[in-house]
Amino acid sequence: MKLVLTGGCGFIGHHFVEHVYKNTDWEIIILDKLSYASNGFERLRDTETLDNNRVKIFTNDLVNPIPDGIKKEIGNDVDYIVHMAAETHVDNSIKDPKTFLDNNIGSTFNMLEYARTLPNLKQFFYFSTDEVFGPALGDALFKEWDRHKPTNPYSASKSAAEQICISYENTYKIPLIIVNVMNAFGERQHVEKFIPLCVKRILNNEKIYIHSYPDKKTSGTRFYIHGRNIAAAVLFLIKNGTLGEKYNIAGEREVSNLEMAQMIARFMGRELDYEMTDFHSDRPGHDLRYGLDGSKLFNMGFKLPMNFEESLRKTVEWTVDNQKWLEE
Repeated sequence: MKLVLTGGCGFIGHHFVEHVYKNTDWEIIILDKLSYASNGFERLRDTETLDNNRVKIFTNDLVNPIPDGIKKEIGNDVDYIVHMAAETHVDNSIKDPKTFLDNNIGSTFNMLEYARTLPNLKQFFYFSTDEVFGPALGDALFKEWDRHKPTNPYSASKSAAEQICISYENTYKIPLIIVNVMNAFGERQHVEKFIPLCVKRILNNEKIYIHSYPDKKTSGTRFYIHGRNIAAAVLFLIKNGTLGEKYNIAGEREVSNLEMAQMIARFMGRELDYEMTDFHSDRPGHDLRYGLDGSKLFNMGFKLPMNFEESLRKTVEWTVDNQKWLEE
């Protein structure tokens, strides 16, 4: 089998490369523009899969169509496309929305056009986010086909890309599966994300700012999930998913931002210095709570390979031991 993966040098992408490499004999073709969030090839070097002849990397900014030379080298015998490449940082999308719209919508369009040229394509797998549904109020958990209500340029770009994928499925019979994924964490995550940022600030004896409701007493919450669990779920769905369906990949339990920071400090054996701050005055366009109903995937027989608390502890310990990943 031949798999084309976009964003394979990114955080979730490199965990997926490692998982596919270890659990299949597939050829893995990576398309990545090697942005700041990719850390070049460093993630794949750490996983020791980069030099194997089963893994090939082509540098290409998918805002532009894939050059004919790269298409020729890949060949037209592609079985699966997994489109993970995206700009994902909400703060950056608020500062520079055009870049996010150009990248997240443009890259999806170009990959769908590429998919139309592949005669034996079995699946186009689009990797989306929980944020397309907007904030989950109260105890709400969104199901796969619930209405989208994005609240910032990042989530709007992902929502738009989902609709374009569905239009290509209907119009051009692209064999489509879409997943919506919750907040990821794990080894080699960029320091702009909450968990490595907490580790860095605790190591430096710096204050952590916890986004809260206006009363500054209740912090926001997320369902965090380790990158390896996401990778396992994606491969499971490639093998077992139904074309034309959407699936939620959800974490096992809800954790408040304050509880997460406290757990990280505890695993590090440090005191936590924090301050609650009103999320909307500080970060307009952010949502305090997201929630996905992951029962559809779990009812198919999928089980998370890694326990949440143990995977978080291992991530924190690994990050403390590998502080080069905390550099900007």
